[in-house]
Parts: sequence; structure tokens; C-alpha cells
Amino acid sequence: MPAFRTFAAAAALSAALVSSLGAPALAAPKADPALHARALEILTTGIGYRTVAGGDQVVPYAEYLKGVLVAGGFKPEEITIEPMKGTAYLLARYPGQDPKKKPIVISGHMDVVEAKAQDWTRDPFKPVVENGWIYGRGAVDNKFDVSMVVATLANLRRQGWRPGRDVILALSGDEETTMATTAALAERLKHAEMVLNSDGGGGSLKDGKPLPYALQGAEKTYADFKATFTDPGGHSSRPTPTNPIYRLTKALDRLAAYRFPTMSNEITRAALAAEGAATPGPIGEALKAFAKNPEDAAAIATLSATPDYNPVLRTTCVATMVEAGHAPNALPQKAEATVNCRIFPGTSSESVRQTLIEVMAEPTMTITRVDDGSIDSPASPLRPDVVAAVTKAVHARYPGLAITPWQESGASDSMHFRAQGVPSYGVSGLFMEQGQAFAHGLNEKAPVAAIDGSLAHWDSLLRDLAK
Repeated sequence: MPAFRTFAAAAALSAALVSSLGAPALAAPKADPALHARALEILTTGIGYRTVAGGDQVVPYAEYLKGVLVAGGFKPEEITIEPMKGTAYLLARYPGQDPKKKPIVISGHMDVVEAKAQDWTRDPFKPVVENGWIYGRGAVDNKFDVSMVVATLANLRRQGWRPGRDVILALSGDEETTMATTAALAERLKHAEMVLNSDGGGGSLKDGKPLPYALQGAEKTYADFKATFTDPGGHSSRPTPTNPIYRLTKALDRLAAYRFPTMSNEITRAALAAEGAATPGPIGEALKAFAKNPEDAAAIATLSATPDYNPVLRTTCVATMVEAGHAPNALPQKAEATVNCRIFPGTSSESVRQTLIEVMAEPTMTITRVDDGSIDSPASPLRPDVVAAVTKAVHARYPGLAITPWQESGASDSMHFRAQGVPSYGVSGLFMEQGQAFAHGLNEKAPVAAIDGSLAHWDSLLRDLAK
């Protein structure tokens, strides 16, 4: 799941952003017991499909989800499963009343990160419901929200609800790796009105009390670069001044000392303003000052020295891997470093590559972009109708809770849709205790108690936004 947030609506939306940070928890809306049971069954059954990279379970999982939708009233011809290079994507169309209106897309991903049974307390692909928790790989990322969305769509179809515009469920099959299916989906759906991404945003609890809801409207671009130095080498008894290890080390020292310029957008300013209102002391004052004036030098200095906030202010690049030499008694012929960058939305990865060349300042160095599956994408404008719909859905559970714009430091399927010009918003329905999800880690789990609230969340969003 994602991490930080963008915003561009003025005073009319401000109250929604910073209202009642300490709102008392409200009992989650109670779903029909039969719907709750169906949603739980969809999730636990889904965990049993080992939809990892290199496996063969994405298509069977997609076929299972198709069966759930058809049982709810979808026509088989409204659902497409498209195999692609060892994986697949699923498209399901819920027809609206007005074909002239652009469709709304709900995105999610069917694949999960690999998990080894010997490392887990329980087999990661044999779901277990125990002490109020659902255990298994994908229990959170992303099969929880995928299951809630599928259950909601089937339930709405079963009830005979007619949206005003088409609602399209778009589930990718390789979000955790190359995102080739995501790119294909974004190309097919590039004329959509908007995307509601189930794999972004969401809520957190601390000691059972809700923290501000994250409405994700932007993501940093992930980019890996290789900095390479070569040399003829030779015998280690005859050192030369062109040793590539030394040249690489000096270049990395210069990179370590460099700080990319400060940047902001409507999402980060609104997010920092909301966090500043809830944060005491100098950090809180700096957050509010920067949100008011992004050129405030004192605020920039304070926040830049704080690991939690420095990445919100700028592009960051850091050396993460180094490889050099080929023998202990030979001068190295090659030294190479991987530099991982998280690029502020609206900044091209090529411009960052050029900056690395200038900053590392080694004429003999080559810097190349690694094929990491990521592309540049802009922030999405945070539309008032989206803010209003999310606020209504969240406040049904937690009245007055702040809805905070969020810019993610990682990447999700939204990246490809935004690159196609389709605004995308992370609006997960999951609220759970901080530090308990273990997504991508050992013993991933989701709370059974979150099911009813998430079902109500998606039902509310669709009724309000698919008019």
C-alpha cells in the first residue's frame, strides 16, 4: 500500500482536510450478514491462488472472480480475461444508463509478492481466519480491496442498481513487477473519466482510533540508474590514478552531498498543512509555514533535516548497490553503482539523469536508466466531487475525520493511467491498526472487522461517482 498525497481545491474543501483529527470511532456500518460472508469467502478463496510472478495462477484467479461476478448478475460477455506473457488482466463492464458519459474505472491487481511457506508461521497460500484476522499473502495487498470491490459490484448488480455511466473493473496481473498488463489496461481505458484505485490511499488506526484518511492523488516516479566506470585495469602491484573504484567513490560522495531543489504541488501543500495542524512544536510550525509559503527558507531547513518530511519536499536519489573488481590481486576494470531515485511528479526521469551526470561530475562515467517498469506521470487534480464522495464514505464510519491529500512515495497502477491523462485516486476502503498489515512481509493479515466498513465504503463511492 502507498504513502504520501496532492490537492487543488480552495477554501470550500479546506474544512474537509483538517476537520476533527481526534474523531471518536464509530461502529462500522453493518453489512447484510450474507454479503459479509460472501466477501470473506471471496478473499479467503483468492488468497489460495498463488498469483506470484512466474506462476500460472493469475488466469485461474481471474476466472474465479469472473464466476463471482456472473453469479451476481453480470453477463459472461461483459467480462474479458486477457492472457499476457505468463500473467493476465481482467476487464468487467457494468453498463450504465448513458453510453455518452465517460466510464469510471476501478483498478486493482491480482498478483502478489512471492512468499515462502518455510518462513511463515502459516502457509501463505492457505488462508486462515483466526482471532479476528485473515492470514495469507495478499490478505491486504491487494486482494482485500479487490475482494470487497468484486463483492460490492456483484451485490449492486444483484439488487438491480443502474449506474449513470459505465463502471469498469480493471484488474492487472503484474503490478508488483513489470506492470505490462497495467500499461495495456491504461491504453484501452485512456478515455475514462477517472480511476478509483483500490491499491492506494486508505485509513489507519492507532490504538483503535482512526488517523486521517489518505486520499492519494499523486505518486513519485520510481527510477533506477546505473553509474558505470571502466578502466583497462592491470596488476595490483602497479596502482594507477584511474582506478574506477576510487572514481566511483568520489562521484558518490558528490551525490551524497547534493540535495535536489524543493518542490511542491497542491497535494503536498494541503497534506503538510493538515499534518502541521496536528503536529506540536517546531516541526508542526515548519509544516504550516511551508504549506503557506513553499519558499520559506527556515521551514525548508527544518523539514529537510527530518527523514519523514525531506522526501515530501523533493526528488531524492540514493546509492543502493555497488559492484566492483574481479580479483583481489588485480586493478578493477569496472565499478558500478545503482542509484535509486524517487522523482517528484512533473519532473522527467531524463532530467534527473542529466542532473546526476552534472552532480557526480566524472567525464568518463556513463549513467543509464534501468528498465524498471516505471514511467513518468503527473499528479492528479483533486476534484471536488471525488473529495466529497470520499468524505461522505469515510464519515459514515468516522464522523468528522480529516480527509488528507496524499502523495505516494512508491508506485501503483495509477502511474500508467495518469500518464495517459486519466486522473487516478487511491481510495482504499481498508482501515487497520498501524504496523499490523505486513504487506510484502511475513504473516500478512487483514482484520475481519474491516470487511463491513469497506463494503459500505465502495458502495457509497460508486453510488455517488457513477452518476
